[in-house]
Amino acid sequence: MKKVLIADDEKAGRILIKEFLEDYPNLVLIAEVNNGVDAINEINRFKPDLVFLDIQMPGKTGFEVLNHLEEIPDIIFSTAYDEYALKAFEVHAVDYLLKPYTKERFKTAVERLNSSISKIGELAQSVFMEDTAYPSRVLVQYNKKLITIKCEHIVWVEAYGDYSKVHTHDQAYLSNFGIGDLEEKLDPKLFLRVHRSSIINLDRVKELKRYGKSYDVTMDNEEIVRVSRGYMDAIKKIML
Repeated sequence: MKKVLIADDEKAGRILIKEFLEDYPNLVLIAEVNNGVDAINEINRFKPDLVFLDIQMPGKTGFEVLNHLEEIPDIIFSTAYDEYALKAFEVHAVDYLLKPYTKERFKTAVERLNSSISKIGELAQSVFMEDTAYPSRVLVQYNKKLITIKCEHIVWVEAYGDYSKVHTHDQAYLSNFGIGDLEEKLDPKLFLRVHRSSIINLDRVKELKRYGKSYDVTMDNEEIVRVSRGYMDAIKKIML
């Protein structure tokens, strides 16, 4: 038997989850809240085994809630926002239910919980927690899908606010990781930070052109990446 808590600021969302939970007598609802602050307090108080967690809530977002918990329970995100799906991989969520979802989709999430196999967690482990020091693949967003691409296919990475754009030869993908986080995850033998907003794949460099006291790097997809003066020493280290 698992203790369940629902954190969702929409009453309709809470009602739907409670209705679907009726088919699972082993999942016992112990509390429901409608904001992030109460979610933190009640989760720390009751120590539920499973939380159905909305993302955009008053007080604290779902991700902020997780940062204030004494113990992290199993999490199934239930949200109307698809742009946070990649970030759900980072916290090893059991599943990511995108509203409006069906009873069958809810069942799939519960089955992942019961089998102790999270497809999200499993994929995240295969991508970001390989036996090697650096992953051979990364997760990116393409339209409304999540796909993996091989790191060797990355031409360069561009800062995009709190996120990053991952450029391949003919496509740009969105990553929920900031450029600093990606820099740590990518193999430094292959990837070089050349600007506070840019990381290049050294194997994909076509040519360097002098630009004032710095350089412009032409990548093999013909895109040009500027080297800032602060990163010139890094460029000089790879010159013969």
